[in-house]
Amino acid sequence: MKRALISVSDKNGIVEFAKALIENDIEIISTGGTKKVLEEAGIHTKSIEEITGFPEMLDGRVKTLHPLIHGGLLGRRDLASHLEAMKEHNIQPIDYVCVNLYPFKETIMKADVTTAEAIENIDIGGPSMLRSAAKNYAAVTVVVDPLDYPVVIEEIQKEGETTLKTREKLAAKVFRHTASYDALIAGFLTNLVGETEPEKVTLTYDRQQGLRYGENSHQEASFYKEPLTVDFSITNAKQIHGKELSYNNIKDADAAIRIAREFSEPVTVAVKHMNPCGVGIGATVFEAFQRAYEADSVSIFGGIIVLNREVDLVTAEKLHGIFLEIILAPSFSEEALALLTKKKNLRLMTLNFDQAAVKGKEMTSVLGGLLIQDQDLLSPTETPKWQVVTERQPTKEELKAMEFAWKVMKHVKSNGIVIANDQHTLGIGAGQMNRVGSVKIALEQAAGQLDGAVLASDAFFPMSDSVEYAASQGIKAIIQPGGSIKDQESIDAANESGMTMIFTKTRHFRH
Repeated sequence: MKRALISVSDKNGIVEFAKALIENDIEIISTGGTKKVLEEAGIHTKSIEEITGFPEMLDGRVKTLHPLIHGGLLGRRDLASHLEAMKEHNIQPIDYVCVNLYPFKETIMKADVTTAEAIENIDIGGPSMLRSAAKNYAAVTVVVDPLDYPVVIEEIQKEGETTLKTREKLAAKVFRHTASYDALIAGFLTNLVGETEPEKVTLTYDRQQGLRYGENSHQEASFYKEPLTVDFSITNAKQIHGKELSYNNIKDADAAIRIAREFSEPVTVAVKHMNPCGVGIGATVFEAFQRAYEADSVSIFGGIIVLNREVDLVTAEKLHGIFLEIILAPSFSEEALALLTKKKNLRLMTLNFDQAAVKGKEMTSVLGGLLIQDQDLLSPTETPKWQVVTERQPTKEELKAMEFAWKVMKHVKSNGIVIANDQHTLGIGAGQMNRVGSVKIALEQAAGQLDGAVLASDAFFPMSDSVEYAASQGIKAIIQPGGSIKDQESIDAANESGMTMIFTKTRHFRH
């Protein structure tokens, strides 16, 4: 008679699975809570102690770590020497293993979790059995996911056993599962000891959805999320209407919510191709949208819109008149939703903005490697370090506009330039190979709107040409990091034009 070992934390579907095994003359060995659940359902099982002759001990830490278990899992049926050794030591083969692990992820996600509680939820015997069975997939069927119960039962019923192809697939899934499990443990303990640059980085992600294609139609793509991802992220946004998100939608939406989290007042952010094309703030979400729209009513076409307040009907009426890919907000009023859902392809999404300013690392892939850095969050201590370096001090209005422009500018691809007043962006120059090129693009877009406008630059001016050109177009205030060996030339040019200029002493490149 063939045997199956069942020990699961997730009991979903396990009774039906076990009954199907019994019906196909497969004996069941089980442990602890799983054995209790099965026997309450009228399914006879043998205990681990009956197999090993050794009691469960150390509060359950030791129960399946025994040669009579692992020998039954690892013994090769095609090697005479293995079969002889198994016979000599009275080791019976185990043909099926159904195991899932202690809920470590769920445990460490609890707000009040203690280190001791987390440690006790590190499964040892479970991964050991899974790995042993998966290594010997030529003879052993190993199941870690309840979603795979039906295919296993179907093949047993039809063929008397599972196919080699299925056992291979299930074994690969096991090693992905245990690797992910260990990555979570490694990450928890690494954070616990405060290690910021470990010699190895073990990452794990869960597949969220397949995508029709990637950045371009000939590229395959999928979307994965961190298992412990924070609430405020595109991975946790809820889509409530519209067609499936694309690769570029996801990247643009991520860029937009990063900008929106810079603001506590009502804000609207419009993004195209990973760059803001319009950002506006106001006393209401409608006012914020109007200002973002006026910032660049051309580029917003086909863009991504993020608002940090509920979308009301009056705002929805304006949004409805524009072709947009995504509208993302904390919520939509019933009237707004009824109107916007008339566009069947328009993607409507909601996201919790309560935890927007969450610190953490961000990663970028390169060929053959990975770059990891802190997120570029504005520090509460950053603004006090700002220094006025010109003869003229900024007015209150100019300072307010510079603070607004600085928040937006750090999200513009370098070389990045933002022209803005204290309510919305006026012109944005992004991604140019030289800084004066970005200055010219931004000022051209802002032409005719420069009364009270300021200029923000993500990095220092390597020479005075950008300052001189901005002055010639009517800019009266500049905010930039400073730090060039030719800073004095830029300061002198600003003084000659009666401009005010602030050095932030913090650079905000975005590549």
